[in-house]
Amino acid sequence: MDGKKCSVWMFLPLVFTLFTSAGLWIVYFIAVEDDKIFPLNSAERKPGVKHAPYISIAGDQPPASCVFSQVMNMAAFLALVVAVLRFIQLKPKVLNPWLNISGLVALCLSSFGMTLLGNFQLTNDEEIHNVGTSLTFGFGTLTCWIQAALTLKVNIKNEGRKVGIPRVILSALITFCVVLYFILMAQSIHMYAARVQWGLVMCFLSYFGTFAVEFRHYRYEIVCSEYQENFLSFSESLSEASEYQTDQV
Repeated sequence: MDGKKCSVWMFLPLVFTLFTSAGLWIVYFIAVEDDKIFPLNSAERKPGVKHAPYISIAGDQPPASCVFSQVMNMAAFLALVVAVLRFIQLKPKVLNPWLNISGLVALCLSSFGMTLLGNFQLTNDEEIHNVGTSLTFGFGTLTCWIQAALTLKVNIKNEGRKVGIPRVILSALITFCVVLYFILMAQSIHMYAARVQWGLVMCFLSYFGTFAVEFRHYRYEIVCSEYQENFLSFSESLSEASEYQTDQV
């Protein structure tokens, strides 16, 4: 951090990453303990255990499903906040706003997919659950590539390459995992597909944790003022993102 003052907003992406990953692993251990799934390190299916350790199956039945729903709803909310703040952060720095808007829309759709995943368990409504899976993984992957491109293009505080290159690598790894996951699923190789799915989700969460690097330079304020005739537009007055100056104490 070079001894410079950092914004408390840098902790938001880190909380999102740590909270969501911890919550999902709690769901996994509850499901293993209840013999709903077999462990990820199992060489083969064990007698009396019915399912491969997919995340959706781990969070399919109570009590794990209760924790899973709460974790996914909180993750969706935090991801939505990150999406809006990231959009505001980049808005004054990009000449053509379409890429920034696309990143916002993609992450919002991915967040909506998380709520579908969490609230419609696999055995209760498989179609809606699968729609949530597609939204989360599909638009989540798109978001990663868009944000990697914006990182390199905007180059905040000359940290574009330092942050952008790891994001490109993570985006490529996420894309590879998505493709490999569906290939393994199509061939009914469920044990390896489940392992790939867990790896994919952990890569997603690690990616969003990297936003702490840029968020540490910014503070965000919500402005509330009395109604006047000559008032600013909603988009102009709702939020303001301003950089910490290098000469601040």
